[in-house]
Amino acid sequence: MTTEVHAPNDALRAVRIGLRMSQDDLAKALRRAGVELGEPNEASKRLVQRWESGISRSPRPVYIRALERVTGVPIESLGFAPQVPMARVHGDGTGGHDMTPSAEGVAPASADTRAGQQTAADNYSGVWLSRYEYYSSGREDVFEGRHYVVLVQHGNRLTGRSLNGASSNPDSPLSLDLTVDRSVVTGTWTEQTATGGYYQGACYHGALQMLVEPTSRRMAGKWVGFGKDFDVNTGPWELRLMDTSVSKATLERYSVPPE
Repeated sequence: MTTEVHAPNDALRAVRIGLRMSQDDLAKALRRAGVELGEPNEASKRLVQRWESGISRSPRPVYIRALERVTGVPIESLGFAPQVPMARVHGDGTGGHDMTPSAEGVAPASADTRAGQQTAADNYSGVWLSRYEYYSSGREDVFEGRHYVVLVQHGNRLTGRSLNGASSNPDSPLSLDLTVDRSVVTGTWTEQTATGGYYQGACYHGALQMLVEPTSRRMAGKWVGFGKDFDVNTGPWELRLMDTSVSKATLERYSVPPE
């Protein structure tokens, strides 16, 4: 008998933690958002648990709109799969909370994937200080971007999200999607710049590769991305571990602009 393996939704979990919300807090916020949007929903702690565990991968539209309103993040960045036409309804028989693909439409995790989830020797979950440098051609100077970021690890995957208010540039949230291979960390980054800032709300993204120091408390490497004039740029990037805890008290302490 084959047991279906669900990949946890670390992207949603990282965003929730970054908002300093418990699963119950998020459910309450989603219900409030539904009322504000004129489409009440029945979000519950159990529903959030199903999303984060990967059991439910395709929220109904009413939940998609509430999630985007509460988190300020597009649904594509919250770790959910695209809507699947052939699906069955789960819930109380009146439409339920959510939609999930039928068992026939879900491919079980391969042996290689399951093995890959166990390759990370260290756990890098916690609050990290992210620092990178970039050259501004318009201002002809080098600048530094700093964020306090929450990293959530599952196997060899690292998902990161900056804490609210924890950026050197106000209202410029940062997201990281990384893979760990022994001492090498590789992945992508995305930053939404502030609407009223120099870059006027532009969204930038690119690749990132770093090496983990033997202490496992610092990663350092290079980023690659496109500039304002659509030229390809690169620069140094590092992450420094600040605290292994992701408790509410810890997140509150780091929800401030880095010095």
